[in-house]
Amino acid sequence: MVNDSVVWLEEVGKEDIAIVGGKGASLGEMIRAELPVPRGFAVTAQAFRRFIDENGISDELFSALEVDVDDADILREAEKRAKKLILDAGISHDIEKSIISKYRELCKSEEDDAFVAIRSSATAEDLPDASFAGQQDTFLNIRGEEDVLEAVKKCWASLYGARAIYYRVKQGFDHRKVNLCAVVQLMVDAEKAGVMFSSHPSTGEPVTIIEGAWGLGESVVSGSVSPDYYAVDKRNRKITERRIAIKNIMHIKDPQTGKTVELPVPEDKRDDRVLDDDEILKLVELGDIVEELYGIPQDVEWAIKDKEIFMLQSRPITTIKKKKETKEKEAVSALLEGLGASPGIAYGEAKLISDASELGKVKDGDILVAVMTTPDMVPAMKRASAIVTDEGGLTCHAAIVSRELGCPAVVGTRKATSLLTDGILITVDGEKGLVFNGKKESEMARALDPEKTVSFARSKPITATEIKVNVSIPEATARAVETQADGVGLLRIEHMILGLPKHPKQYIKEGKADEYVNELVLRIQTVVDAFYPKPVWVRTLDAPTDEFRAMEGGEGEPIEPNPMLGYRGIRRDLIDTEHFELEVRAFRELIKRGYNNIGIMIPLVQHPSELRRAKEFMRSKGLDIDKIDIGIMVEIPAAALIIDQFISEGLDFVSFGTNDLTQYTLAVDRNNEHVAHLYNEMHPGVMKLIEHVITECNKVGVKTSICGQAGSNPKVAKRLVELGITSISANIDAVETVREMVARTEMQLILKATREMK
Repeated sequence: MVNDSVVWLEEVGKEDIAIVGGKGASLGEMIRAELPVPRGFAVTAQAFRRFIDENGISDELFSALEVDVDDADILREAEKRAKKLILDAGISHDIEKSIISKYRELCKSEEDDAFVAIRSSATAEDLPDASFAGQQDTFLNIRGEEDVLEAVKKCWASLYGARAIYYRVKQGFDHRKVNLCAVVQLMVDAEKAGVMFSSHPSTGEPVTIIEGAWGLGESVVSGSVSPDYYAVDKRNRKITERRIAIKNIMHIKDPQTGKTVELPVPEDKRDDRVLDDDEILKLVELGDIVEELYGIPQDVEWAIKDKEIFMLQSRPITTIKKKKETKEKEAVSALLEGLGASPGIAYGEAKLISDASELGKVKDGDILVAVMTTPDMVPAMKRASAIVTDEGGLTCHAAIVSRELGCPAVVGTRKATSLLTDGILITVDGEKGLVFNGKKESEMARALDPEKTVSFARSKPITATEIKVNVSIPEATARAVETQADGVGLLRIEHMILGLPKHPKQYIKEGKADEYVNELVLRIQTVVDAFYPKPVWVRTLDAPTDEFRAMEGGEGEPIEPNPMLGYRGIRRDLIDTEHFELEVRAFRELIKRGYNNIGIMIPLVQHPSELRRAKEFMRSKGLDIDKIDIGIMVEIPAAALIIDQFISEGLDFVSFGTNDLTQYTLAVDRNNEHVAHLYNEMHPGVMKLIEHVITECNKVGVKTSICGQAGSNPKVAKRLVELGITSISANIDAVETVREMVARTEMQLILKATREMK
């Protein structure tokens, strides 16, 4: 293992990930395997940490990152502050001297100062746990000592770009523990370049996928051009598909300035194929070598100059998914055809987005349509049921983010934004790369058929701690089921009510209470049926008054100064028993239909008498609560402190609503930008309340769970397993990550116990 601040790539390998990051270590391994990699050096992560520490900017830097990342304006301000701190600071003399010395060594192979590429290599980047590729900046055609030093700093600063900050928070990575190495390599003045997947990135099948475009690879990786697409069957080396794209732009090195510039592709080359068959097969051969070297499929960036192939970097494909083979092949007429970038099928309204100002148009279940997605669009992409873009390939922003979110995506359609209109209903098949007009029943049936559902290529880890999923709307059921969760830890009834055309009171006023109950039954049944016989915990009504007021007939909702502390949860149901009775009728009907996997969860309790009265009321309305699980949400500190008294009242489970528990414990409004930085789900006070409840419940066999946002945070999940929680319920896109964290934590606890016994 190396210890220097600046090292040659040939001096490092896979054992040096903590020093040179995934990219740097990978390049070192490839050089050792004698693969065609341009020579270069690495300014290590240790040099980066020294830079921060020696300039005394650590505290100010990391405090600037403690923001609400779901607020785009606040996130951009955090990026601006953090990057300025890096760029205004100076590199120490010895590190600067080492960088210049090695750059001069590279220049000896050139007639003049060498052009180099400077790429980021984060210590958490390109590892199997998550795909953070492309979140930091790359600087091409850098020339001269001063420009190289400046580009290294810019590379470091890009660790604090908005997208990078957002992803680390959502994936549970500690900003302080993620470092960055800057890799400096001789620039390949590529005539053509692109990416290669040594196995299919969506299905894992033995098919090599190659994308290529004219000029430097920047246009392919960024998604700014639709590249040529080639598929090769690895088993017989047969080229099974050649899809030649119209390539309108290219990135090249300006011969005058040496800078990277964007130019139109010459007319005669726009629809010309980039790679000939010999080049395709040579790339496949190199891909096989790299995959064998690492033991898992790889995502490789390549470049060609004077018919010589160079491999610029390689990283694991982190999101391979497989589907079971089906013999059926449908003759379909697609509205649009592109690249299937993320598997799955979705149906919904198209919403065309031209920039971040229009993100509010995208509601849950809509299909986001754009020329190409940008980091600013991530919050809307999380709400979308599918993504469709004009431009981009399998490594563009839309493809990478969609695969992580488990959201179907079709990219590179060329004309989605010109052909589709706002509100048009479409079906998106993210595996076949097709977009259909209207609801394609056969495609939707295939998506929901358990024999044909997309499943994760890696086997599901077996955990003693149950991993459940949160569901807000019945439309999300299919995705929730695909997670293979052990049940539903939170089914929000208020989201189903808010999806109705009018306020519950309006139904009652119009004498249509039966219609309202039937709507509830059908919506809840969609979820409990899909998960049967796994448990589904349904939370009774818990919507603040301001959310109900906008509904037809909601004018009578009280106007409260702070709805989060007002007329909501069980306190509302115990006053408005007319509506509570309709909820009970819906539960009774579901149980009558055989859905005994339902559990009823009472929200916002603060005193055992509320639980007692709720149980008595449900029993008085004909609900046999002895045959189903009854539990409470622990959201108020008072409930946590006297949990033993709730246990004495009789309950089967508790679930932590950490969103409210955190803000009530810390007196912090998580939606208030002035104090949101103080919102911390892992605050010692919050964790002590949680620990107390788990300890008391475990004594008497009462099940414990968590359904707040913290349950989707791997760090929180790890701590909860250590405390002995029974189950963790996470958001759909976090189930797999949380499950893997739980499995690792349980193995660590077993290993620790075994060692202590010896």
